[in-house]
Amino acid sequence: MSLYQDWVNLYENQTKETFNQFWSEYSDAETRIYRDILSKKSNIYTGKVGEKAAELGVRDCIFTGFLDGINDSLNEPVDYENVTADSDFRLDIDFEKLYFNMHDAHADYLYNLPEWDGILSEEQRAEIAKAYRKSKTVVKPKKIGRNDPCPCGSGKKYKNCCGKVVNE
Repeated sequence: MSLYQDWVNLYENQTKETFNQFWSEYSDAETRIYRDILSKKSNIYTGKVGEKAAELGVRDCIFTGFLDGINDSLNEPVDYENVTADSDFRLDIDFEKLYFNMHDAHADYLYNLPEWDGILSEEQRAEIAKAYRKSKTVVKPKKIGRNDPCPCGSGKKYKNCCGKVVNE
């Protein structure tokens, strides 16, 4: 069985009783991994899955879950579904996209890490946070009035065309 399948089985088989312990383990592991990445201040992060997991005190399948999670923030996706403990990985991280995605995941424990200081300026982080909030703003389309031209292009008023009420 692949590490990815181990990861899927781990998170899909949580119960009410085990969920908090699982989440605590995963978020602690994720924090250690991101602290390691950000402290290096390089967008390239490499190693062997098993060795890096052991170095950071993380289970191999949890590290694979991290690879799954960070994949959307990479310039070149990683084939995390087929990694083994002996697999080499190379992450080319887009830090701005990563910071945005951390906001999208509501991972304040990650986007508030002090290690971000040497990577993105306060202004950059504020702009990314603003862009994230803006991306979640829903704008209602303008309501069509009864006497407005029909949007179908017929040239008729909306009330006499597509907005016509038929009494049955």
